[in-house]
Amino acid sequence: MTAPRPTLLRSREGHAKVGYAELFFDLVFVFAVTQLSHTLLEHLDPVGALRTGLLFLGVWWLWIYTSWVTNWLDPEKVPVRLMIFGLMLGGLLLSSSLPDAFGERGLIYAAVFASMQVGRSAFMLWALRGGRSPGNFRNFIRITLWLLVSGGFWIAGGLAEPDARVGWWMIAIGIEYLGPIAFFRVPGLGRSTLSDWDVEGGHLSERCGLFIIIALGESILITGATFAKLDWNPTTVAAFCIAFLGSVAMWWIYFDSGAARGEHRIAHDEDATRRARLARLAYTYMHLLIVGGIIVCAVADELVLVHPDHADAAGIAAIVGGPALYLLGCALFKWVTNTRRFPPISHCAGLLMLAALWFASAPLHLSALMLGAATTLVFVIVAGWETAALRRMPASATH
Repeated sequence: MTAPRPTLLRSREGHAKVGYAELFFDLVFVFAVTQLSHTLLEHLDPVGALRTGLLFLGVWWLWIYTSWVTNWLDPEKVPVRLMIFGLMLGGLLLSSSLPDAFGERGLIYAAVFASMQVGRSAFMLWALRGGRSPGNFRNFIRITLWLLVSGGFWIAGGLAEPDARVGWWMIAIGIEYLGPIAFFRVPGLGRSTLSDWDVEGGHLSERCGLFIIIALGESILITGATFAKLDWNPTTVAAFCIAFLGSVAMWWIYFDSGAARGEHRIAHDEDATRRARLARLAYTYMHLLIVGGIIVCAVADELVLVHPDHADAAGIAAIVGGPALYLLGCALFKWVTNTRRFPPISHCAGLLMLAALWFASAPLHLSALMLGAATTLVFVIVAGWETAALRRMPASATH
């Protein structure tokens, strides 16, 4: 009698602990986030923002797809570890090409991106072979086909002239982001179902929380590195303190209650379909707003440190837009992971305050330092408001 083939899949019993290989993999994305921040800072205009945003969507999608795959695969198995390390090498090449992705390294970026996406899905098909989880096997057949199509557009964009590259890559990223919404429908193969995407909610929420830490850590690194190069005078010290306080408030807004309540909701829901729907909406799509906001806030902090006395239109957009993007993402995330009719009132009020700042900044001739201080104050108000409101609620109502 032939011995059964060892499985590469995780045991579905108990909490799926985040493995050290996964944490090692995340180090590549510290570099990627840094590259994106520097790229946006060097091209702080509408075209630069569009291009950097497109690159960020790709970086996030690579990371979150890998997190979904390692939700099912066991990183303690050698083949899975080797797959993760292979993705790390690809991620390092991809991150290195980011600043010149719309220049001479466009084809490298596109080829590496498409190879990582398709290669990871092909590995998953291999891991699921032999009748293991037939629903998910069919699911990954569809996913691989979608990624092959988007990969063609990535490559076409890499071969195109830089001015035409945005169009090709917008189509490619559109296909990839539409896939989960369309359940990867394929003619002749039908569509996937949410029951095919049965996830271990605690693992996915922990992975996303770690990525938030990565992004916040990158923001602090930029602040510290920039401050170290400047003359230490009252203005730069004030800008440094404002940036640090803003990062602490951002951490507080996400981790004081939101992360834990979201994890409790997805980890303890016994309905696999609801867990998958929450994983797709709250952790796959909404977290990209949160991470994107942190990256823009890092750019804003450097602007405030280097040019505290002046803020042009692009600077105002970064200084106010980053916090707005972050608060919007947190508000939507907390809305869908809790049984509430509306997003948190504190976050909505914060968004209104930021909108008022945006419109008042030019008439009042607010400097970058004053504007940075104001946005940090908004973060502190939102964090304090929500904390006080939750402390007044009974414990049973906080989940």
